[in-house]
Amino acid sequence: MTAKPKGSDRPWLKNYKLGPYNLKQTLEPYPRIPVHRFLDDSADAYPAQIAVEYLGRRIKYEDLRNYVNSLARALAQLGIAKGDRVATVLPNCPQFIITDFAISKAGGTLVPCSTLHKVRDLEYEIGESGARAVVCSDEAFGLVEKLKGTTKLEFIVVTSPLDYAAAEPQPQDFPGAYNFKDLIAKHEPHPPEVEINPVEDLAYLSFTGGATGVPKGVMITHYNRTCNIRQALWMLEPLWPGMKGKAALETLVPLFHSYGHLGMQVGMALGLRLLLVSDPRDIDQAVNLLKENRPMVVYVVPTHLMRIAERNLGRLPVMFMSGAAPLPQQIFEAIKKDIMMPVSEGYGLTECGPLTHANLSTFSKITGLAARETLGIGLPVPDTEVKIVDLETGEELAAGQSGELLIRGPQTMKGYWPKPGSGLDNGWLHTGDIARMEENGYFVLEDRIKDMANVSGYKVYTTEVDQVLFKYPGVAMAAAIGIPDPERPGSERIKAFIKPREEFKGKLNADDIIAYCREKL
Repeated sequence: MTAKPKGSDRPWLKNYKLGPYNLKQTLEPYPRIPVHRFLDDSADAYPAQIAVEYLGRRIKYEDLRNYVNSLARALAQLGIAKGDRVATVLPNCPQFIITDFAISKAGGTLVPCSTLHKVRDLEYEIGESGARAVVCSDEAFGLVEKLKGTTKLEFIVVTSPLDYAAAEPQPQDFPGAYNFKDLIAKHEPHPPEVEINPVEDLAYLSFTGGATGVPKGVMITHYNRTCNIRQALWMLEPLWPGMKGKAALETLVPLFHSYGHLGMQVGMALGLRLLLVSDPRDIDQAVNLLKENRPMVVYVVPTHLMRIAERNLGRLPVMFMSGAAPLPQQIFEAIKKDIMMPVSEGYGLTECGPLTHANLSTFSKITGLAARETLGIGLPVPDTEVKIVDLETGEELAAGQSGELLIRGPQTMKGYWPKPGSGLDNGWLHTGDIARMEENGYFVLEDRIKDMANVSGYKVYTTEVDQVLFKYPGVAMAAAIGIPDPERPGSERIKAFIKPREEFKGKLNADDIIAYCREKL
């Protein structure tokens, strides 16, 4: 293997361009402010602009800030003080946004929990974080209520996902819990005065198994997230004049996920109209919002794109931003053919803010500022250090060689809860992902280390097998894994799971697919 020469430059810097526009190579110094300042600044600049559109209801920036301030005051009067953790179990709804910024203004730390969690999962995250309060949906109340005796949970705030929809539901009574809307109605929009140290104080404690396999609490400070919001805004800067306080953003990604969370905050920072899809699995609702509003940006994961491509929507002047999972080339090509726009792929981890890479070439193509695109997760965002190292020796590798992706930057976590610095190696995060850097500084994600199979001494990247299977006629979805080879101790063989397209059910032949793979792999 060829080691990367010491002192080599960062080749991605020369490609910091959006079409003809040269983008900044550094964003330093970053503002040292609490995250809620982004909302306050937009509410000052665009008070009458619609901040959130949700199930027929529109909320202006000025009103959104008032809701946030009232809830922050309520939380403070209920005893939430600086450093206290407050968990949420909320679907995509205005209440998540209100709670997010209200916790920040109260000086607390948000612990976003998945709405798919079972009691055991919630007990682990709420118990491990030491959360004193939970804001949850009425659907999750029954699960959360069970945690009062087994965790440090002191009180629960309940809301219906329809509370801020055009058609509001009849109020329900949840004994022993506070009503979300009542708290806002009963408290003046004057948040408590809390002194926040952006560099040290935690804004978020998100649990993830991304880089470790075992769920751990990721400590993200106000400074970490502020830096990441600025890094995400960076590639949009040439478009700001036509976006700020004017454009719309649609998100199909759960807000409790770090990717969806960051996307929402980027929209708030630009004063955009956020189109919330109440259920990210509801493609009909998502497509209707697309057709009716023509948002400038749409945040999705690859599964959304696959289902959207099946709708044959025709040309749409929207920018699809895909993340959270590798984007199969077949889905990329299908969307590009259908709406005549490529998809911009990015990369990141909860531990890194989450954004670390953005594909400027596809983004330039989408905006009409470039004629062609380069596939892959793109370039490191400003002030982000990245290196590829040998899996066995840890030696830094040259361009074109595959190894583990390591990341360090101002957006990188403070550490795993509760110990600052834990999970980091001199500031570097070992992502557990296998990638390579091309000569032009663009990065290509190849596989997870734990998903790499060892076949008779050869390293097989299961994602490469997936890509081949995706191109087989009649295959809708595919996933390959390594399993022990009973004939070769210590070796593995490849096993693939395939979901056929509807019209091919019962028609695919395993032997034919194996023969196809032998030819292509």
